[in-house]
Amino acid sequence: MIVVDIEASGTEYHKHSIVSIGALDFSIPSKRFYEECRIWDGAHIMDEALAVTGFTKEEITDPNKKSEGEIVKAFLEWAHKAEEHTLVGQNVSFDRDFLKAAAERAHLDWPLAYRSIDTHTLCYMHMVRRGIKIPIANGHSALNLDAVLNYVGIPDEPTPHNALTGALSHAEVAHRLFYGRQLLPEFEGFSIPWEKSV
Repeated sequence: MIVVDIEASGTEYHKHSIVSIGALDFSIPSKRFYEECRIWDGAHIMDEALAVTGFTKEEITDPNKKSEGEIVKAFLEWAHKAEEHTLVGQNVSFDRDFLKAAAERAHLDWPLAYRSIDTHTLCYMHMVRRGIKIPIANGHSALNLDAVLNYVGIPDEPTPHNALTGALSHAEVAHRLFYGRQLLPEFEGFSIPWEKSV
């Protein structure tokens, strides 16, 4: 499986651009990918997105940076080497749709599957099986990434958000929910809460 996280200039793949991609191979977590790029010509920029990612307008429009198409091509070549190409992440359909749209803009074939594994769903199911009430806000699940991280014993994601840090977080969450064990050395100091009660 390929654990992936992107940072973008906004929330809509058809009018915003990827600004960075972070990923790791779930079966060989030392195999990692991280690239930053400039936005595609004409892409919109949301100030709120810049606040989340920590990038400036100058950084994401820097003509010396690789293009969105170049880093998506590099990511797809890297991902092709993994044994399994299923994407994993928190609300990973967001990342998949951005990556697919970027590939299409660059006239690249999209070889990855539509099916994916969402850590939100994994956490929701894990809580239900343990009889824990799902937190609700505005009538729907409030299990954002920080809530899911906290559930598995990890502090909130550092800010500003970084695509590789996000991918590492998603991988650790998935591994703890799948296997009840830690995966990455970056999270060694954080115990798994439900293991304490066993």
